Amino acid sequence: MTASLFPDSSDRSDTAALPRHVAIIMDGNGRWAKRRMLPRVAGHRKGQERVREMVSVCGDKGIAHLTLFAFSSENWARPAQEVTALMDLFAHALEQEITKLHENNVRFRVIGHIERFGPKIATAIREAEAMTKDNTALTLTIAANYGGHWDIAQACAEIARRAIAGEMQVSDIAPETLAPFLCLADAPAPDLFIRTGGEQRVSNFLLWQLAYAELYFTPALWPDFDRAQFEQALAWYAGRERRFGLTSEQVDAARHA
Repeated sequence: MTASLFPDSSDRSDTAALPRHVAIIMDGNGRWAKRRMLPRVAGHRKGQERVREMVSVCGDKGIAHLTLFAFSSENWARPAQEVTALMDLFAHALEQEITKLHENNVRFRVIGHIERFGPKIATAIREAEAMTKDNTALTLTIAANYGGHWDIAQACAEIARRAIAGEMQVSDIAPETLAPFLCLADAPAPDLFIRTGGEQRVSNFLLWQLAYAELYFTPALWPDFDRAQFEQALAWYAGRERRFGLTSEQVDAARHA
């Protein structure tokens, strides 16, 4: 029998100051390997271990959504050997991890233009999504061959198709009419964005969805970003005042209403 990723719900900490949705750019695998004179793929393998750990922490704390940037549309420009290794790791993870995620009530899905990965991986993704679609403990979303520009463009294309078909008018187009056609439309917007590896940019990740996210940057390389580091990010988030355009006084009044 597979051991549970999550403890009993009675052991979970108070979720009042926790994000509902955490989005992470997992940066630094290659540099981690290089510092140890290892091939870059060794860093990616170590990074997979951290994914398991983050899933476990989210399950522990009752965080409902975890979205990870695994492969951007720009990553195809990396050396062919590394791209091939990443594809092999992705395929292996789909084969080895999905059953355990399903047993732990985790919903798995992938956002991005997955057809470019080829029919074998695309089929495995769809089968994994179908297997786990009714799970409710955590939604784990992997952004693969994803870009924020692509996401917005494909949403605009869908609206254009509907306008041409007479299903909507150009005058109807507004942010709230575009949002339903974006990836993650059925999830709350990320509350906390984390980027490891020292860079301080969002790199074409969830450009629309991160509009009001708290942005947390850490120099820790992804293979070193362990439970304790994640806890530190969550503690930082808990200390933030999220105003969404309001004043501090308005936020405080709403909190005590």
